[in-house]
Amino acid sequence: MAAPTPNKGQPQRPQIQPCRYKTGKTLGAGSYSVVKECVHIDTGRYFAAKVINKRLMAGREHMVRNEIAVLKRVSMGHQNILTLVDYFETMNNLYLVVELALGGELFDRICRKGSYYEADAADLVRAILSAVAYLHDHGIVHRDLKPENLLFRTPEDNADLLIADFGLSRIMDEEQFHVLTTTCGTPGYMAPEIFKKTGHGKPVDIWAIGVITYFLLCGYTPFDRDSNLEEMQAILVADYSFTPIEHWRSISQNARDFINRCLTIDPKARITAHEALQHPWISSDLSAKQGEDLLPTVKKNFNARRTLHKAIDTVRAINKLREGGGLMMDGATSIEPRPERVHGNDVHEEERHTPQQPYDDNMMKIDSRGNARGQTEEQIREQERKVKEVVTGLWAKTGGNLQ
Repeated sequence: MAAPTPNKGQPQRPQIQPCRYKTGKTLGAGSYSVVKECVHIDTGRYFAAKVINKRLMAGREHMVRNEIAVLKRVSMGHQNILTLVDYFETMNNLYLVVELALGGELFDRICRKGSYYEADAADLVRAILSAVAYLHDHGIVHRDLKPENLLFRTPEDNADLLIADFGLSRIMDEEQFHVLTTTCGTPGYMAPEIFKKTGHGKPVDIWAIGVITYFLLCGYTPFDRDSNLEEMQAILVADYSFTPIEHWRSISQNARDFINRCLTIDPKARITAHEALQHPWISSDLSAKQGEDLLPTVKKNFNARRTLHKAIDTVRAINKLREGGGLMMDGATSIEPRPERVHGNDVHEEERHTPQQPYDDNMMKIDSRGNARGQTEEQIREQERKVKEVVTGLWAKTGGNLQ
């Protein structure tokens, strides 16, 4: 960062410091930042640099300053938290240099394993809980816990699982009680109190851990729905179940009880991080009772839902184009064009079909995955068949040329 040099009688000029890092390949990208591999020129050590464009982050500076404050406060304090190594800025960019986690994302790592048992899931959740308890002890709420923000330090089998990305965290003032009231996070992992805007704090991280645990045991999330609005409605009343039974038959009652304790609607009644660490599913040794290999089911469900959500997005995009309404896609989130959708803090009512504008019989109608019951193999195959059939038909009608 440039530092002014005092010089009487002349305008002060910034003293330019040479950059100590050389950036390399891009590792990921967000709405106002990009993560690049970088090497420290003097030591030759590799790190990851979150490069934040100052122009693109106009109005979001508080988020970045907050992320830096949080990372500085917790850095190097826990083995399951990504360490902030350095911070500096140039004329155009801010740089957050963190340790390079080469082990990949949580679920990608699971899918590459040869086998995966309930005891493995419990070990992963224990590591997450340990880090979250540390954060909570230091007055910090992460607020965006999800599998994509959980990385492994190295590719080794015994590598540490790391919590990353504190862009939505807040440091809680323990001396003067207050609550957080801004809507944030990823919809499927957000606690009911976030949607209600009644104020929220540390319990939102425990709710997210409950969702992550459910996901780790079956390959889909408990509130998985066709639209953000349906998902939010399910979350508000904790509408989930351990179904289909074939996916949950081998899962212990302790695991289900742990999830239920995390997914408790009332945040005051929800289990705390330290209480969760003492729960039998977390504290007992499950390795002696290895049980059934969960990997085939978890991979199949995860891949089927990823494929289905992409297909739903494709169908909705084509439907929108055929309506002449243009393309409306919101990142990787499926959008329900009617009757309502959740966008940011608001629920917007969309245009409804009238007798003068009836539903097009050729438009795809996606079967609901209501009640969080997942899908059987037969239902998944039927969904894929319908999607393929309708997409092929629409493509043929447009002559294979979607403008």
